[in-house]
Amino acid sequence: MTDRRELKRQYLETRSRAGAGWGVYAIRNLITGRALVKGSTDAQSTLNRHHFELKHGTHANALLRKDWADHGESSFVFEVLDLVKHREAPDFDAAHELETLVTLWRQEIPCQGASAYENPEHTA
Repeated sequence: MTDRRELKRQYLETRSRAGAGWGVYAIRNLITGRALVKGSTDAQSTLNRHHFELKHGTHANALLRKDWADHGESSFVFEVLDLVKHREAPDFDAAHELETLVTLWRQEIPCQGASAYENPEHTA
């Protein structure tokens, strides 16, 4: 029988492998249609951070912060769109895989030009 310490070690080992929480996330404004689509090594935690910063008015993206203030929390959707599928192949590159997924999702969800929160001029 496996003891608690061994189970915890196995969990942490699995969790820390490249690709474990790596993924693409989106923050979408249902009123304006603007979206932020990005990748992270821990997509859910990053979404939680964005949500927290918006609720407290401290988010670095000025346009996103303004839209949050103007339209309210109920006008936004926070979602993990896709996760990197870890492979045991020796040439597997989780960072490259994540970059590819972000590119694909940015083609799927309008997040360029007027539809974007990702414009550098929107950051404070």
